[in-house]
Order: sequence, then structure tokens, then C-alpha cells
Amino acid sequence: MKLRKYQPSDCKELVELFYNTVHTINAKDYTKEQLDVWTLKQVDLEKWNQSLQEHFCIVAVENDIILGFGDIDKTGYLDRLYVHVDYQRQGIASAICDQLELAVWESIVTHASITAKPFFEQRGYKVIKEQQVQRQGIFLVNFVMRKEREEK
Repeated sequence: MKLRKYQPSDCKELVELFYNTVHTINAKDYTKEQLDVWTLKQVDLEKWNQSLQEHFCIVAVENDIILGFGDIDKTGYLDRLYVHVDYQRQGIASAICDQLELAVWESIVTHASITAKPFFEQRGYKVIKEQQVQRQGIFLVNFVMRKEREEK
């Protein structure tokens, strides 16, 4: 597996990976209605591309297959971290997260899904609060989590 920086040519494939991962992996913790408002069928690829370019974004690739991706902004907000449904539990998310965490000096904050919460807890993130996020009148539970930077 190789980790590399995001390229605009990755955008469409990352959006598809995001959609498929959420609708498969997160389906055990969220209803179909919740998954549908989380991942809209019609996605603005220009907005995604702009966001991924503005953030530090890492893509995991093997044999020309994108296995996963994640991104973090300059303030330490870890926005997205998704792994292809066929490559779960192989250390890909951890490898991506390792790189993202090294990219900022501040403490890191993420809004973790119910599904992702245990992963982040294992990495030393603490729950700040549980929240209900509303999208198109539908509520989704997630957790604001923080990992403090270790002093060196």
C-alpha cells in the first residue's frame, strides 16, 4: 500500500468510495433514511475537489485501486476518513490517520460516527460531546472527539 497526496483526478472515485462505505459499513448503526441524507446521490464534485485541495488529504492506493482517504484542515479538524468496503480492518485507516495527525500542531478534533467512535477511542481521542446533526429534517448522532497533542 502506498500513501500519497490527493490529486484532483481522484475526486470522483473518492466520492463513490465515501458513498459505498457509508451505505455498507455504517448501515449497522444508522437507518437507510439517515444514510441517504448523509451521502446525497447528487454530489457537487467541484465543492468536494475544492475542499480536498484546501485540506491536507491523504489517499491510500494499491495496484491502482484507491483503498481509502482522509483529510484534515489547518486548524486540526479531521474532516473525513473512509476506507473502501472491501479493505476494512487492514490498518489502512490507521496509516492514513497517522499521516493526518502529523500534519498539524494543534489538538485534533473530529465528528465521529457511531461506527467510527471505537476506532478514534483506540487512538486516544476523547468524547467531548454527543450531538444530533440535522440534515434535511433527519437527525444523525455523532460524537465530537478530541485528541490532544503530546508535548515532545
